[in-house]
Parts: sequence; structure tokens; C-alpha cells
Amino acid sequence: MADRKPIESWLTDMDGVLIHEGIPIPGADAFIKKLRESGKPFLVLTNNSIYTPRDLHARLNRMGLEVPIENIWTSALATAQFLDDQRPGGSAYVLGEAGLTTALHDIGYILTDHAPDYVVLGETRTYSFEAMTKAVRLINDGARFICTNPDETGPSAEGPLPATGAVAALITKATGKQPYFAGKPNPLMMRTGLNAIGAHSETSAMIGDRMDTDVLAGMEAGMQTFLVLTGLTRPEQIENFPYRPSRVVDSIADLVDRI
Repeated sequence: MADRKPIESWLTDMDGVLIHEGIPIPGADAFIKKLRESGKPFLVLTNNSIYTPRDLHARLNRMGLEVPIENIWTSALATAQFLDDQRPGGSAYVLGEAGLTTALHDIGYILTDHAPDYVVLGETRTYSFEAMTKAVRLINDGARFICTNPDETGPSAEGPLPATGAVAALITKATGKQPYFAGKPNPLMMRTGLNAIGAHSETSAMIGDRMDTDVLAGMEAGMQTFLVLTGLTRPEQIENFPYRPSRVVDSIADLVDRI
């Protein structure tokens, strides 16, 4: 295999890599600190569309992780960027929280349930039957179906929660329409993120804890990929996939010296 170019910019997933159930993973603070001191472009990514970058900045700050707002990239931002490119100044019916509605407001979208261009489904802890019924009817009437991410479950202290992908499957069953997913593993999220920090895939790396989203998206975007074992993917599961990360490490602490 040809030698890769030195890594000049870093993208890292958040949950399972930097934090776990609201607690920083050992080494995360040192990794972020060294990244900031190096001056290298970097992004902290999350498929969760509930929170705005400002919310996440405050959340991480409380845990001792100093991540500037401009270094946070969410599936909501990737979705908004996609819609702005596809249909500037459009309209959408949104099932989601402030992270998604704020991102769409910021690109000038009108949020409406009257003949919207799109139905946009994101993460929320309060999916309502009424809202899902409205989404189904609008899609049947011609609205295009967009989802922030395909994750079927999300983590919580009590155990897995149904997430965007699971609700998307329900709406697909009711409409016969498949959504377009903007978040990981769609390499679109990685490419828009790289563009946001002026980085190039050939000299960038993606760190994640999931083979099916983080590693796949990084690989398809042309980046080096590092799988950490502090999240969802276990060592014995790696061989179940037809692709491999560039390297497997125990945790983010093992990558501090790579910066």
C-alpha cells in the first residue's frame, strides 16, 4: 500500500471517543489540548442533531474539554448545508430539537407544515404520533424526505433508546419513501466538515468508535481511520466487516503523540 501523507487535520467522533455517558474518557483532555496547541485544523463530530454547537461547547466545557464552537460539526449542520446547496431558501417541516431547527433557520429556511419542500427528521426525545402522522401525510403529498442520520438507537444511562433511523423506518413503512441521510456514514458529512475547516482528505484522519458509521464514512471520504475500543465496536466484531480501519487503538489516549 502506498505511504500516506502526514496527518495535518483531525476529525473525531464525540460519544464513545471523547466522552462516555457524560464522563470524559481518559486522555480526551490531553488530546484536545494538544490539538489546540498544535494549531492543526480539527473537528469534533456527532450524528446527534439535538444540540447546537454552542450547547455542545458548554456541555464539553463542563467536563473539562475546551472545544471551540467553530470546531464542532453536527449532522444537523451537515443537513442544513446539504439543503442550502440543493434548494436555497426552501421550506421544511421538522421533527427535531433546537440543534436542527437553529441550523435550518441560520440558512434562511422557513419551518412550516404547509406544503413544505422537505420533511426533515432529526433526533428528539419527544417523538409524537401526531407529528409522525403529519410527516407521513406531507411526504405522501410530495415533500422530499430527509434524515439527519441513520442511527437506529442512541445511548442513555438506562440503556439504548430508539433514534432517528428507527423512526425513519416507521415513516418509510407508512409512505414507501426512503429518506436521504445526511449524517454518518454518508461521506457528505465528512466532506462538508473538511471544507468547513479548509482541510483535505489526503492529509486528514477520522477517529471513531463505530465501524459502521465513523470508520466507513472516514474511509469513503478518503481519510485515514482510527478505531478506538472505548465505544460500541468490540475487537471481536471488527472481522465481521468487509473493510478495516487504518489502525485500531485502545483509546484516544493512544493518539495524543500522533498529533
